[in-house]
Amino acid sequence: MRYQQELALCFVTMIWGATFLVIRMAMEACGPLFFVGLRFGSAALILLALSWTLLAQITRRELLGGVLLGCIVFLGFALQTAGLASLDAAKSAFLTAFYVPLVPLIEWLLMKRRPSGRSFVSLSLAFVGVILLSGGFNINLEGSRGEMLTLLCSLLFALEIVCTGMVAPGSNTRRLALVELTVTALLSFALMPVTGEGLPEFSWFVVLSACGLGVSTALIQSVIVWAQKTIPPSRATLIYTAEPVWGGIFGYMAGERLAPSALAGCGLVISGLLTSIGRKNKTLPENKQSGADKGADSL
Repeated sequence: MRYQQELALCFVTMIWGATFLVIRMAMEACGPLFFVGLRFGSAALILLALSWTLLAQITRRELLGGVLLGCIVFLGFALQTAGLASLDAAKSAFLTAFYVPLVPLIEWLLMKRRPSGRSFVSLSLAFVGVILLSGGFNINLEGSRGEMLTLLCSLLFALEIVCTGMVAPGSNTRRLALVELTVTALLSFALMPVTGEGLPEFSWFVVLSACGLGVSTALIQSVIVWAQKTIPPSRATLIYTAEPVWGGIFGYMAGERLAPSALAGCGLVISGLLTSIGRKNKTLPENKQSGADKGADSL
């Protein structure tokens, strides 16, 4: 089962790798909150159609956990989408990847789970690979609004991964994901007047891209919650670092060509993935809880 869950997360990263360019193009025709609301609203409606018979059994943990995750997801995607209005896709992918080294630190802080030395080696290989794959650049913290927004989003994505690992155990996958998606969509639409963002002119590209991403989001969030019931956040994060690799593959298919340093980065990311996934799984005794289980009990 754990092998299947790791493969599912690899598939999730493939979908993620194709989204940066789509969002970047959509930002030329609409605002970030409208796009995020439409994306997650369509995802929530799809999941609701598949899960409405399960809502009567929703638990307090699923409701509170879904609201928590929804708030984090809203802030993360709103900041990333807003940043893409002024950044190219490659730079956004690099900045977003700063969540990779942040996850073990947040996991250590919130779940009291000290990362192993092998985990740090794996994460280091993958993160250096992400830097090489993205080409590297000087981050202007004072002069670039887009870079600042994307750096903040990377912190929130790291927090989302850890919190999902705390909430998912003992929760129904579809109910938890449905609350998360609904909260994200409602916050996006509700805050449009507050931020001064108006309704954009109708665009088939915006509607189709947002709803298409909504379909994938409904699948992705459900898969993430299901997979992270047994996969620790640090291990999940290492799998997620394949996202820019898929971005490079889709870019190649679109006519882009990777520099030698970027190809070396792909190799390092893959090496980091193999180092982590190749590690033998350890089974906890039945009378002991994992750190994720203990964290979830506090909700």
